[in-house]
Amino acid sequence: MDEGRLEVDEVVAEFGRYLRFERDLSPHTVRAYLSDVAALVDHLDGRLEGLDIGALREWLADQHAEGKARATLARRTACVRTFTAYCHRRGWLPDDPGLLLGSAKAPRPLPSVLDQEQAQAVLDAPTTGEPKELRDQAILELLYATGVRVSELCALDVDEVDRDRHVIRVLGKGRKERSVPFGLPALRALDRWCVHGRPLWIRPRSGAALFLGTRGGRIDAGTVRRVVHARLRQVEGAPDMGPHGLRHTAATHLLEGGADLRTVQELLGHASLNTTQIYTHVSIERLRAAYRQAHPRA
Repeated sequence: MDEGRLEVDEVVAEFGRYLRFERDLSPHTVRAYLSDVAALVDHLDGRLEGLDIGALREWLADQHAEGKARATLARRTACVRTFTAYCHRRGWLPDDPGLLLGSAKAPRPLPSVLDQEQAQAVLDAPTTGEPKELRDQAILELLYATGVRVSELCALDVDEVDRDRHVIRVLGKGRKERSVPFGLPALRALDRWCVHGRPLWIRPRSGAALFLGTRGGRIDAGTVRRVVHARLRQVEGAPDMGPHGLRHTAATHLLEGGADLRTVQELLGHASLNTTQIYTHVSIERLRAAYRQAHPRA
């Protein structure tokens, strides 16, 4: 590896530390950004000297020609703008070419959600009382009741469930803490898991984790996704979705039930109201579909 390449590697490593420790981005986002930067560096033959607006546009044009999705191009645009701004602040670039780069907007398709009858069917599946079924039921009830992200659910500890007040304490994006309420069905499912299921799976490495895997460690996001997909396959007509689909569903049902947008924003932990507004579109589309089906002159 030549000296120029080594210097760029050091720059990328510093950028990664900046994303982790100063921006406090999630490990998943950091990995995605560093992968994008590595691809850009390869395009520049391992040297920062050629990093200007022309090189950025050429790189993104190549991505487009390769058939990359608009969402991918939007993320990569955001990444390189963050990277060039950081390099300019550190004195590694004489100016910031990212400022001249237009923002690629990712499409925002309406998310698939369950209707209320489908959600009821998902949550009313019979259980035999086995620990795995008790755990899975508690997971599904809590995801639907609270709309938390899968990462937030996996990170929950036992003492972050306030049974008396019916709330969970969640550490969300940017390490922002919020309290999210849940109802009696979720409470009963949690109690059954914590009393009759979790004690049978506890191991020395379990710690305070609320949800455990079969070997006693804290549950991971992949396991939660498999739980959700498996249960949805049992419900006829239900769209295939993961935990984030239940988050979409919870938000949509809250709005349909009369909750205001600001309340839903706070419950979901959205930094911007613009992110929450997509659920108003979902509700309107569902209303239109019902109208078209029911009204004789629709």
